[in-house]
Amino acid sequence: METRNPVLKSRTFSGYARPIELGEGMTIQGTVNKTGILLLLAFASAAWVWQMSYTSGNPAAVGPYVMVGAIGGLVVALVTVFKQNWAPITGPVYALLEGLVLGGVSAMFESLYHGIVMQAVGCTFGVLAFMLLAYKSGLIRVTERFKTGVIAATGGVVLVYVASLVLGFFGIQIPGIFGNGPIGILFSLVVVGIASLNLVLDFDAIECGAAAGAPKFMEWYGAFALMVTLVWLYLEILRLLSKFQSQR
Repeated sequence: METRNPVLKSRTFSGYARPIELGEGMTIQGTVNKTGILLLLAFASAAWVWQMSYTSGNPAAVGPYVMVGAIGGLVVALVTVFKQNWAPITGPVYALLEGLVLGGVSAMFESLYHGIVMQAVGCTFGVLAFMLLAYKSGLIRVTERFKTGVIAATGGVVLVYVASLVLGFFGIQIPGIFGNGPIGILFSLVVVGIASLNLVLDFDAIECGAAAGAPKFMEWYGAFALMVTLVWLYLEILRLLSKFQSQR
């Protein structure tokens, strides 16, 4: 079992497989609880940045906080990947830093399209609930072919974003996919779909980790990994909705 989420893979948990005493190992419920804590922390810092943006009347005023959150979040994420036993500390720090990014970006989009943030939040949690239900009910089965397809698709999206970033330094833009036209909307729909499918792979990885007897701190790591996917999904949904609204 493999996920394209770069911080959550089957071997992440399988290396810890061992007999454990009751209550000592990773559990699904424990991971769910930790995920809830990380979401609350992200919401708190996002609300703080949002309030500053609202008070100043200029979303760009919180730009430095967004940069700190983006760079700091990347650094903390990399540390967490290589030091998984630090996840009980780095996981909450990552959530707080990402909240700065989400708050600033959300404020910017809200200033352009009123009501878009609540729509994006609702869609994100709606997708999360649907994908969890689809996974638990067996509607979506995590087969090897399914995993390979999602991994390949996600890798393709990553390559497109990296290529776009590199070309951007030379003033070159990939035509269409980042615009508000039909091609741009279709691209965003595909990316949102791929991000949603990554949630299913994450659910499966966490379930396998709990079954394998991973240590307790891996609940925090699983929650952190799920947060990475949720942040990606929310930002892509926000981008997609902005493309739709720009057509009006």
